[in-house]
Amino acid sequence: MAVRKNIVITGASSGLGEGMARRFAAMGRDLALCARRRGRLDALAAELTERHPGIRVVVRELDVNDHDRVFTVFEEFRSELGTLDRVVVNAGLGKGQPVGTGHFTANRQTVETNLVAGLAQCEAAVSIFREQNTGHLVVISSFSAVRGMPRNLTAYAASKAGLATLADGIRTDLLTTPVAVTTVLPGYIESEMTRRTSGRTPLMASAEAGARALVAAIEKEPARAYVPSWPWTPLSVLVRMLPAGLFRRIG
Repeated sequence: MAVRKNIVITGASSGLGEGMARRFAAMGRDLALCARRRGRLDALAAELTERHPGIRVVVRELDVNDHDRVFTVFEEFRSELGTLDRVVVNAGLGKGQPVGTGHFTANRQTVETNLVAGLAQCEAAVSIFREQNTGHLVVISSFSAVRGMPRNLTAYAASKAGLATLADGIRTDLLTTPVAVTTVLPGYIESEMTRRTSGRTPLMASAEAGARALVAAIEKEPARAYVPSWPWTPLSVLVRMLPAGLFRRIG
């Protein structure tokens, strides 16, 4: 399998994106990092190039809900690095409230950021991959995509399920081409998004262990991967089978 040298990571200023950037940098990959917080990106780039002098790290400020700018930034990354070998669609939003409780704005923002902006990132990446006739699209979905989730996770889970289905469709469309597509469904991994629940979530993986598992899975380029594989792969089967009443009580 060819080494994917030039890697784009969206939402790279914190959490899973930052963790993946650190791991790929340690492997000697060149990085194109984007997120809304430019100051944090600059600090991360400086740290990574100091630790790993042989790599290049380019950064751009990007709000993925600015869809036109997504296309512009990806093209700028390709111009700077020469090619884009892998794009990790990671930027996302985790806020939400039970449907029908007066929080439509929060739920809409989550769906727009995770699904519509995710589509923009996939469109921009795959357009470049089609021109290059090579590339690896990685879509970071969520374990919550395996079935509809209750309470605060309802809109979030729906957006991540839509994103996973989008990736599945792109993969099928590109099946006879050299472009690979991987859907990653992380379980509980410590990050800014999950920190509020870490004290009452016994299955939470540390940020370092989660990033290590994510990068190891991505490097294998499977069609779909639950990360970490244990316990989330067997749990994906169990969660689908649980009766709705029992699932609601423990979900």
